[in-house]
Amino acid sequence: MSDDRAEMSEDDDRPSPSDLVGSATNRNRSSPVCAGEYISPYPDQILENVLEDVLVFLTSRRDRNAVSLVCKSWYRAEALTRSDLFIGNCYAVSPPRVTARFERVKSLALKGKPRFADFSLLPSDWGAHFTPWVNAMAVSYPALEKLYLKRMSVTDDDLALLARSFPLFKELVLVCCEGFGTSGLAMVASHCRQLRVLDLIEDEVTDDEVDWISCFPEGGTCLESLIFDCVECPITFEALEWLVARSPSLKKLRLNRYVSIGQLYRLMIRAPQLTHLGTGSFSPQDNDPQGDQHPDYASAFSACRSLVCLSGFREVIPDFLSAIYPVCGNLTSLNFSYANISAEQLRSVICHCPKLQIFWVLDSICDEGLQAVAETCKDLRELRVFPIDATENNEGPVSDVGLLAISEGCRKLQSILYFCQQMTNAAVIAMSKNCPDLVVFRLCIIGRYRPDRVTGEPMDEGFGAIVKNCKKLTRLAVSGLLTDKAFGYIGQYGKLVRTLSVAFAGDSDLGLKYVLEGCPKLAKLEIRDSPFGDSALRAGLPHYYNMRFVWMSTCKITWQGCKEIARQMPGLVVEVFGRDEVPVEKGDVVGTLYMYRSLDGPRADAPNFVRIL
Repeated sequence: MSDDRAEMSEDDDRPSPSDLVGSATNRNRSSPVCAGEYISPYPDQILENVLEDVLVFLTSRRDRNAVSLVCKSWYRAEALTRSDLFIGNCYAVSPPRVTARFERVKSLALKGKPRFADFSLLPSDWGAHFTPWVNAMAVSYPALEKLYLKRMSVTDDDLALLARSFPLFKELVLVCCEGFGTSGLAMVASHCRQLRVLDLIEDEVTDDEVDWISCFPEGGTCLESLIFDCVECPITFEALEWLVARSPSLKKLRLNRYVSIGQLYRLMIRAPQLTHLGTGSFSPQDNDPQGDQHPDYASAFSACRSLVCLSGFREVIPDFLSAIYPVCGNLTSLNFSYANISAEQLRSVICHCPKLQIFWVLDSICDEGLQAVAETCKDLRELRVFPIDATENNEGPVSDVGLLAISEGCRKLQSILYFCQQMTNAAVIAMSKNCPDLVVFRLCIIGRYRPDRVTGEPMDEGFGAIVKNCKKLTRLAVSGLLTDKAFGYIGQYGKLVRTLSVAFAGDSDLGLKYVLEGCPKLAKLEIRDSPFGDSALRAGLPHYYNMRFVWMSTCKITWQGCKEIARQMPGLVVEVFGRDEVPVEKGDVVGTLYMYRSLDGPRADAPNFVRIL
């Protein structure tokens, strides 16, 4: 969107609704009539009214964006009817610009820091503050009902203002956010009396020693989803139990590791209607019944006939896993990514899960565990295998053997994230042929520049096969020993790839040129620890305005190269910074480059260690 386009919404030449009403009585004098035909003096206004009635049924963001570019009237009508707003980068547009254009927003999704912040590659005080956004929304969006934040810095004061400003507020989802604590959660719980969803996912929540669970209003609640498995502080279980008991609509409940299996049993008895359950620790506490006196956990699971999603198991005792057998037959999603279990322990569970479509697990299950998954889960659509030990100096428990088994047994697979230490081209090629519906392929070979473990060759042909044979691929992560040939394949065949992540891979600048010039849909480019320099960076000049962001860390780009990009593309914000909050000096090789589009230019809250060129 250009500044000219943004100004189109402020057109004072159009009549107000009151003008239209007043003119209706004077049609004979103000409207020419030919052969019985009435011609409206306000065709644009009528068109906008009709458009508003039609656009309320248009929900796709991309369709709405396309509609807004047609003409002034469509631009205004689309803005007036948009109630759900998605902003993929909080610095791409300012809060005042958003609230000026979109006046009737009820739901906002807002993303902040780039994804590599999850790997400690971004200093904690880099930015992405929610404060200016909530200040603007508190004035402009009194009817706000839903808020989704990802990788944002949120304070307790932000949550307090949110809780006081939106009387109709119903849903709060915070993903990978930081800066707030239990006192902020207490404000949300006590003031948002129509709250249906409170989901805290992989957040960093400080313990203010406030009993936030007890702050929900007395009496029946509207809660449908309560997720707090990331909150690393004890809760008052009696308050939680009473909250669950008075929330008859509760369908999703994910507990933190301070909830024992004995307490889980009591909650499940209170809420047999659950469809999604995070089990907490899945181990007993000292005050739980022991031995022959422990409850019949399996009966509690049996009573939850609607359960389709299980997660948690944070301190699992394998002997208790048999308790979930009664619900395994209905499960479509199972998350064992916190459960350090063996292949045999997994096999005893997974053989009961024929309907499973989503499975997350630690690599402690080894290749043998993945073979068990392949034998049973023929309908699997998404698989994520996370490492217990992400250091480079070990062989790793999963390899090409497990990947090959999955490709042969789970041919409906659409998304895979696979961490391993060893891989072969043959296994990756087999997956490309056996699973042609792959949309997401993320292979993370942890060791740097690791070749095919059997042939010693680069992994070029494996990744080349993925982009050749998987015609629906939109997200790709590559690693291992790769030459320019692999990136040539990506540029030649990856025509739908929107997100590309590169780690410890590459041969020369030519490889990145292939990608930038050959992938027309590329929107997000993430590169770390790769040999690409200024020449590769310049190759993207015709494309950066069409991308959401570019991240390059520990590459070979220089201050001068970044400065040249900033000079040639004034609508692009070019940020550079070093490691450990050390400012980058002129002439230095840049530690990290982060580039993104912005309608409002450089941000005002950049810390001292960030240089905006």
